[in-house]
Amino acid sequence: MEKRTIVTMPGDGIGKPVLEQTIRVLNAAGFEANYVHADIGWEFWCKEGNPLPDRTISLLQEHKIGLFGAITSKPKDKAAAELAPELQGKGIQYYSPIVAMRQHFDLDICMRPCKTFKGNPLNFVRRGANSIEEPLVDVMIFRQNTEGLYGGVEWTNPSDQVYDALMTHPKFKENFAWCPKPDLAVSTRIFTRKYTTRIVREAFEYAKSRGFDKVTVCEKPNVIRETSGMMLKIAQEMAKADYPGIWVEDVNIDAMMMWLTKNPENYHVIVAGNMFGDIVSDGFAGLVGGLGFACSANIGPEVAVFEPTHGSAPKYADYPVSIVNPCAMVLSAVMMLEHLGEFAMADKIRTAVAKVIEEGKVKAYDMMKLKGTPDVINNGAASSIQMADAIIAKL
Repeated sequence: MEKRTIVTMPGDGIGKPVLEQTIRVLNAAGFEANYVHADIGWEFWCKEGNPLPDRTISLLQEHKIGLFGAITSKPKDKAAAELAPELQGKGIQYYSPIVAMRQHFDLDICMRPCKTFKGNPLNFVRRGANSIEEPLVDVMIFRQNTEGLYGGVEWTNPSDQVYDALMTHPKFKENFAWCPKPDLAVSTRIFTRKYTTRIVREAFEYAKSRGFDKVTVCEKPNVIRETSGMMLKIAQEMAKADYPGIWVEDVNIDAMMMWLTKNPENYHVIVAGNMFGDIVSDGFAGLVGGLGFACSANIGPEVAVFEPTHGSAPKYADYPVSIVNPCAMVLSAVMMLEHLGEFAMADKIRTAVAKVIEEGKVKAYDMMKLKGTPDVINNGAASSIQMADAIIAKL
């Protein structure tokens, strides 16, 4: 097996311990790699005014594959207040480094699998009149990763040029002309045909490769007619032209959040824009154990970055013993291995995780439904290290 170089970006808070334990698992599974540390996150925003330093971009450009932990993001005013004194008042604006990374490297394909692990006490259960069922959840969510509401095209107190352009739209003129510009904030939701087509085709190809006969478009075309409408129309035309054995289901995002808690086993391939993909993937993650099991891949033409979808949870980072569940990060590394073509090793690690969960002897605090306090270790919860140890033992 070729020895690769992996750019590791622990980031903030719990990103550091979960990445450390994941590398232990990869090493134990026999994955041979050089790991190169890269700076990202809140510390570098505060010290340098840039949470994604150019040196990190250069490393990713060179080595192509990244493992990313988590970052802390704060609102505009708090971000500005925490800048180093010498950087304040210079017009530096905070922008999410993971969003910036996705856009810089064109990581437009986001894949977020949500799959039931047998024996997980956090799995979704459905109560009937005289029964309790635990439906199997097995869904891959394809989220367009670089456009939409996360595109970053926003204004507060827009310039005259922007305001005049907005005024050309009759709905804006009718409903918002009364608002003084200093009291006006505008965020755009931009879809392009090129990138919408790319994410829709990825969803169809995945469905085809696994024998699924349906792709669900999770948007809101009855209200957001132009952008959601574009995605739905592209999917319908693509199904007709290129995938005759696969049909397109149109489910609005609000309805989906209801249906996923009624019959989640009916969904296997979902495609959505940036915001709605983010929302529905967290919803499905809640059915298979929560963010402690939620992994993801960000894939572009040259670079790919793999990350858990949980946040940095900074209060946990200062605990004497790390209590966070590393499974989401480990499963993100499994997605990395699959991307690299190491399918047998990926299956080996995923199977080890599944055995630990099914056996039920070692459980992180979230699996025991405990609050995330330092004393959970005394109540029988496994530490981050102990969870990794259990996975390694099953290898």
